[in-house]
Amino acid sequence: MKSRTAAIILIILLAPVLVFAEQATVITKENAVREYCRFFAPVVAPVRYKDLLDIVSPQGDWFKVRYKAAEGCIHKTAIEKRTASFSGTTLPGKGTGAVSESEAALAGKGFNPQVEVSYRKKYPAMRYSLVDDIERDKVSEKEVALFIAGGGLNQP
Repeated sequence: MKSRTAAIILIILLAPVLVFAEQATVITKENAVREYCRFFAPVVAPVRYKDLLDIVSPQGDWFKVRYKAAEGCIHKTAIEKRTASFSGTTLPGKGTGAVSESEAALAGKGFNPQVEVSYRKKYPAMRYSLVDDIERDKVSEKEVALFIAGGGLNQP
């Protein structure tokens, strides 16, 4: 009987936490939940656009989050506290809901095809293909860790 009463009291106490738990949606194409709140901290879980994270607590410019079985930090610029929905979005010549993940991620960062056209007109000598080359170049977490260690950069 005592254990049943204790369980009921526990449920009553935890109910507000469960009901009001904050969630956030990943707004970047790819990102990572990191072991501690630093950009080059070890990755505990990779996350992708639209993944839903449970916010544990704010940590300055970072959030302590829970994703699946992992808990760690993600920078505030990689998440949004509301879920983006593109159903019913109509674009000229594309119909309804024709927003790609790439377009949505760029729009979330304030960059879209119209902005790119504007930049190309304003800076015609700029070699935009170099940006594409850089985006294709992937650096592993292990390579980053070796770079940090080799350069004697501070780690917490």
